[in-house]
Amino acid sequence: MADLLVYRAEGAAVVHGTDLYGFTVTRWRLPATYPPFAAILFVPATWLPVPALKAAFLAGNALLLAALIVLSARLAGRAVSPPLLCTATALSLWLEPVFQTVLFGQINLAIAGLVPWDLTRPPGPRGRGVALGIATGIKLTPALFVAYLLLRGRGHDAGTATAARAGTVLLGTLLLPAASAGFWTRRLFETGRVGKAWIVDDQSLQGLIARALGTPAPGLAWAVPAAAVAAAGLCLAARVREERHGVLLTAVTALLISPISWSHHWAWCVPLLTVLLAEGRVRLAALTATALTATAFTARTLWLVPHEAHRDLHLAWWQQPLASPYPLLGLALIAAAALRAAQPVLSSVRMSSASTIR
Repeated sequence: MADLLVYRAEGAAVVHGTDLYGFTVTRWRLPATYPPFAAILFVPATWLPVPALKAAFLAGNALLLAALIVLSARLAGRAVSPPLLCTATALSLWLEPVFQTVLFGQINLAIAGLVPWDLTRPPGPRGRGVALGIATGIKLTPALFVAYLLLRGRGHDAGTATAARAGTVLLGTLLLPAASAGFWTRRLFETGRVGKAWIVDDQSLQGLIARALGTPAPGLAWAVPAAAVAAAGLCLAARVREERHGVLLTAVTALLISPISWSHHWAWCVPLLTVLLAEGRVRLAALTATALTATAFTARTLWLVPHEAHRDLHLAWWQQPLASPYPLLGLALIAAAALRAAQPVLSSVRMSSASTIR
């Protein structure tokens, strides 16, 4: 649980007033990488000895996983019985992103749960969007959902999320002014603090391209495709009829275009699989897609290829798909959504052509 130890050190830095971004912990010399607001939330981690804290995180992540399955089923318009929930939770623990989340003591399940909980609340309650803003205040990746809300015509929810996000920045600035100034002006742009983008751990589009080209800094070779994927993913998310598909497309797009998406960031595989399984009861195609998706998140092929030292940059052509299963699946999902969106247009063209011939 190396990441949990980083969280604890962040909380300790807040309590003792030490430099939040000046320390490293564990034998991997891991630094703090989250905004100051997150460090404030980690203060309770200092109240427990490390063994008890690890046990609490283990139990907490199991409960968060069960909650995420319930929320994902709600997103798909389904209910989950207690026996099915227990079975699904036990099986989901072995999905690679979930297993890695537990192994590292990560908070991905909490972040992933805040988003669907907020987006699936019925219209009317005040404060819808606050949870999304808080999630964005902890990690920057969920910010893409604000753009999604705007494109779906939910400007009020997007505004609430933005205000909540601003509130997290303000709170961090008030309580940790020096750390906030350093993070927002300098640390945020030091991507090297987060890790190396070309290692197999990184399952983003940048990681895929860096390994394919054999370069640690793909530059425009990544930036241009990332911009295209962002535009395509958000456009499709805004156009799809079912909101569950829009939410999943936005999540996949965010993971693809993020400079670094560690494999455990793909904990969104839980909502993805849940929705596909729910739809698979009525559509064989979705059931087939579920089988393919489940395979991607359980095969662990990224850990089978050579990845010590710089060997990630010297993979054979046939090893490339094994090293980047998640971004390849994400691109395939966006392509499938694009084909599905194009079907009504193609059908209209065919009907118009047939009428002209007749």
